Amino acid sequence: MNYAIIDVETTGGKFNEEGVTEVAIHKFDGVDIVDSFISLVNPEKEIQPFVVNLTGINNNMLRSAPKFYEIAKRIIEIMEDSVLVAHNSSFDYRIIRNEFKRLGYNFEIPTLCTVELSKKLIPDQESYSLGKLCRSIGIPVSDRHRANGDAVATLKLFEILMQKDHEKLIVKSTIKMGNQRDLSGRLLNILDILPVQSGLYYFHKRNGDIIYIGKGKNIQYAVNQVFLRTSNRTRALIKEMNAVTFELTGSELIAKIKFQEEVIRIKPKHNKRSKTYSEEIVFNHENMILVDKGRTPSEKAVILIEDNQYKGFAYTELSYQFNNLPVLKNLLTSSDNFISQNLIIKKYLAANKVEKIIRF
Repeated sequence: MNYAIIDVETTGGKFNEEGVTEVAIHKFDGVDIVDSFISLVNPEKEIQPFVVNLTGINNNMLRSAPKFYEIAKRIIEIMEDSVLVAHNSSFDYRIIRNEFKRLGYNFEIPTLCTVELSKKLIPDQESYSLGKLCRSIGIPVSDRHRANGDAVATLKLFEILMQKDHEKLIVKSTIKMGNQRDLSGRLLNILDILPVQSGLYYFHKRNGDIIYIGKGKNIQYAVNQVFLRTSNRTRALIKEMNAVTFELTGSELIAKIKFQEEVIRIKPKHNKRSKTYSEEIVFNHENMILVDKGRTPSEKAVILIEDNQYKGFAYTELSYQFNNLPVLKNLLTSSDNFISQNLIIKKYLAANKVEKIIRF
């Protein structure tokens, strides 16, 4: 599923009479940005003074900019087969729909709101405004109140929300919005779009429910191995499956941690039940941060151990995000099942190395 991460700036003014002054859209496939469109827009009306002060966009800047009808086709093209994602999506969606309505076109697209998702997945924050929320979780924001600056910050926030989404609410809802065609004849196409990196993969029913979770150093290879099985159990699984999604982890240790957590929490119909443990695990250092390779060359995977307990993991691109403990704790995808995770981490560290261990 593709996500169109969007931010629009407007003239301000009377409700439903605002005009677009700038738009930025980044098409995100869950891993990479696959297309982008950024443009100033001539709204053919004056900008309210308070908006000029807020955004820095003034009437002179827009005189030679394209009018909305001149970029409308490109907006439809980049948002095709996508879910619109915005911080306060009801505003951005309303503005875009109104612009198309003036052209006589009924623009409709499913939406997700990062404000609503943040309240569910990053609770107890002082503010859910984009700037303050990004500051609290260490997301750098440049060109605040300009379309591209806010769209890029929203994209970074959305990536963190997807990581924190234990119940897979985002993926399940987008599958419901998406293609409901029968899976028959599409297995090879599914394999073609799967990555060859390490991570987890999920088999879904038509309604988005997860019925099987797997993991592998090479997701494409691992899913292909499932498709090649001939047991009655596997045939039943593939017959029930309607879609396959995946989540890259970069770190093999995080893949092991996430797999164990999610099988216990989600209880997929076709997975064997994971064992739970009650034994106490003691690490060589009771307070430490494990730093390992992330999903991209610029990213690090970070695991926090505090008072001999696994607290969670996060992905960071800035050393500030894991050297500042309060910021790191806001970024963490946490877990209540620290005993089982302690055992996984202890066994992994006995046989493997991570890139760095920070003791504190």
